[in-house]
Amino acid sequence: MELDPGFTEMIRELQDRFSGFDLKFVNPELVHITLKFLGDVDESRILSLSAALDSITCEPFEAKVEKLGVFPKLSNPRVLWLGATGNFKELHENIESLLEPFKFEKNDRKFTAHATLARVKFLKKDQKNAFINTVEELKDIELGTMWVNKVLLKKSTLTPKGPIYETLHTVYMD
Repeated sequence: MELDPGFTEMIRELQDRFSGFDLKFVNPELVHITLKFLGDVDESRILSLSAALDSITCEPFEAKVEKLGVFPKLSNPRVLWLGATGNFKELHENIESLLEPFKFEKNDRKFTAHATLARVKFLKKDQKNAFINTVEELKDIELGTMWVNKVLLKKSTLTPKGPIYETLHTVYMD
């Protein structure tokens, strides 16, 4: 799910606060919330996947883009993320249920609506405390609200210059 374009500049400014660390940043225009990662999918399955997603029953909702955090934990950060609150749990569960017949691998971790801002490549010992302090300082950040009324089935092609995303199907929630 794409974030509202109005957040792009705020995301860029947020990432700038971490420019002194060895991170691989996601292009602010490509920052998004993944509701379900499918992995490699054969092209022949796209039509049936799209048809299944057309049955989403979750109502549109307002979401708040807020909170900054890391996975898996602050003492061992690998991913820097921006959180989102709203009816994402119901939407995620709806998608999981609709895609169950396709036998995609289930993620054992509890679903957390988030948008990846950066991947942590390496933090030197002397940088780790500064990184943790910056996360702590910004953990309660609020970017604003957005309307969630569609789900996008995206194809991601990894290139040396970063991923290229292509929308294969759009489901409008009503």
